[in-house]
Amino acid sequence: MRVFFFHSILTFVVVFLFLRQGLAPLPYNAATASLAFLLLFILLWLTTWFYRRTYFRKLPKAVNFIFFFLKEMLLANMKIAFDILTPRYYMNPTVIAYPLRLKTNFEIMLLANMITLTPGTLSLDISKNRKILYIHALYVKDNNTETLKQEIKNGFERRILELTT
Repeated sequence: MRVFFFHSILTFVVVFLFLRQGLAPLPYNAATASLAFLLLFILLWLTTWFYRRTYFRKLPKAVNFIFFFLKEMLLANMKIAFDILTPRYYMNPTVIAYPLRLKTNFEIMLLANMITLTPGTLSLDISKNRKILYIHALYVKDNNTETLKQEIKNGFERRILELTT
């Protein structure tokens, strides 16, 4: 994973400096920068026979994770906007104890931040043994916390594990 981030940053810096210095006969705009970034990234991919190729397999998973998060954020915003605009009160706030399958600090931090950034949910605390994440959720139908736990497990947590393992 570190190699992937290092190569991405290195590629971005090379493209930026190349276009910034005026050495390229191309115009300095977003399309040219994106094309140069893509070409350099393909070049890095072609040279991966010197080392592992696993992080290139993770790139589509990272893009999938970003789109999944944006979709979840949009749906949560629409749910809260609907609740605000209608006269009826649909919220049923609950605090749940979510058992974690994640092991590293980075994975737990990423899950907690994704939950907090999604409107209607908030990460409150983590147990001392890092096995339980306490979450405050505004919309838990009929106090059915298992449904919310399954949504987190099959949504955010599964995608985080795909990225980090």
